Order: sequence, then C-alpha cells, then structure tokens
Amino acid sequence: MKKARVFDWLFSKVALFSTLLVVIILGLLAIVLYKESSLSINTFGIWEFITSTTWNPPLEKFGGAPAIFGTIVSTFIAILIAVPVAIGIAIFLTEIAPHFLRTPVGVAVELLAAIPSIIYGMWGLFYFAPFMRDKVQPIIHATLGKIPVIGEWFSGFTPGIGLLTASIVLSIMILPFTAAIARDSFNMVPNILKESAYALGATKWDVMKDVVIPYAKLGVIGGIILSLGRSLGETMAVTFVMGNQPIIPHSILEPATSITVTLANEFTEADTDLYLSSLFYLALILFVMSFLIIAIGKFVFLKKVER
Repeated sequence: MKKARVFDWLFSKVALFSTLLVVIILGLLAIVLYKESSLSINTFGIWEFITSTTWNPPLEKFGGAPAIFGTIVSTFIAILIAVPVAIGIAIFLTEIAPHFLRTPVGVAVELLAAIPSIIYGMWGLFYFAPFMRDKVQPIIHATLGKIPVIGEWFSGFTPGIGLLTASIVLSIMILPFTAAIARDSFNMVPNILKESAYALGATKWDVMKDVVIPYAKLGVIGGIILSLGRSLGETMAVTFVMGNQPIIPHSILEPATSITVTLANEFTEADTDLYLSSLFYLALILFVMSFLIIAIGKFVFLKKVER
C-alpha cells in the first residue's frame, strides 16, 4: 500500500513537471524572441512595422506587411483547399470504401505526413510549378481573371511559382493531418446511432450530415486547428515555390513572400544588428500569430461548438 502511494506521488510529480516544462519552454522562446527583436521594436514600433510594405536591407528600412500578408493568405487558401478534401477522404475511408481498401488507402494518406517538407519543395519547384505555369494558371487567367471586381486577384504575370502554387503545396502537406483526425473521429461514432438512422429510412448522405458529422465535429475542428498551426509555420516547401518577393501582390498567381520564407532566405544575409533584429521581430510576430490563432480556435470557437 505504501509502495503504491509512492508511485502515485512520483507519477503526479512527473506529470506536473512535464506540463510545466512545456510552459517554461514557451516562455523562454517568447523572452528570447522579444529580447533579440527589441532593437527593431524600438526603431519602428509595432504599427509602423506591421503596416509598412518597404523591406529594403541596404537602406535599413524594414516593414513586415508583405510577409504577414503572404503568411495569412497562403494559410487561408491552403485550409480552404485541404479541409473539404480531407473530410471527403475521411468519409470515403469510414463509410464508403470496401474494408480491404480502407487500411492501404489510410496508410497511404498518413504517409503523406511523413514525407520531409524539402521533398515537397523540390517537387513543387521542378514539376508542379511548371505544370501550374503551362496548364493551370493560363486557364485561371482566362476565366476567373475576366470576372469583374475579383478578376484582378487571378490576373497578372503567371510565372508558375507564387502565392497560389505555394498554397496548393501547403494544402497537400496539411491534408493528412486533417484527414487522419477526421477519420478517427468518424470511427468513434457509435454504430447504434448510425444503424438507428438507417432503420428510420435515412440514406447514407443523411447519416453522414445528420449523425456522423455532428457527433464528430469537435474532433474534425481539432484537426483543422492542428493543420492551421502546421501551415502557419511551414518553411522549406513554401520557400521553394513562393518566389520570395517582398511585396504585396495584386494577384494570387504572382510571387510573394511569407514570414517563414523571409526568415529562411535572409537570416544568413543579415549583416547589421537592425537587419537581424527585424528578422527576429518577424519571428516574434509569427509566434504571437500562431499562439493567438490556436488559442482562439481552442478556447473560443471550440468551446462555442461544444455548447
């Protein structure tokens, strides 16, 4: 009995230490990023830095608006593409596919998450970007580009690499996370609920939209939030196909940049204290953005859905 209590005490302390360790690491990261970016914060302030579109290292003028814009837009487009496809894959694997096909297809989807991001980047640069330039972007340019008001977003120079290409590559990378979590959430729906619906005459579509998805929505949303965090911080693959142009493009077909792309390309070139501090400032902004978006998703949106 005494031995069991010792193990219980030890277990609780180890669990507490593990939890506190995460908080301590996050706190240390925030302190280091703030300390290293303090020179840029004191020079440009917050509002001027996040709204300025000028990124000119020779003149030591640094504004984070193009990188922040590219990060937000590429993440939004990637989520917009990946989520419907991932939910479709999850529905197919749990409700439609024959049993002998579910395991190999499920493993194949999960293997997408195991491929290193630099492989996605090389594939995107040498094969997908030329395909986008020669086949897809001319069609988008000739169709969506002609629509009044929003047509400008799909017009302009179409070099293959750019915001849309990076977003599609990003969506492929986050697809397995959302699909795997959605599939596991769908598998947790009790069979008796689905069988009851079928017994009342519901079709497969009725069962999916009225039983399975409402029951598993918390898990699906959790997967989307996880993918959101993954897409905000993705670096190498996006670096290959984004174009690294420190401007806010008029069209999603044009080259752009993001915070991670700027950091990956310019950290080794930062030859002044203010240049280096501005890059740390961008890293701090990405840290805060990721924290806020995931916190809002977990504690506001997810709680609202639970009610």
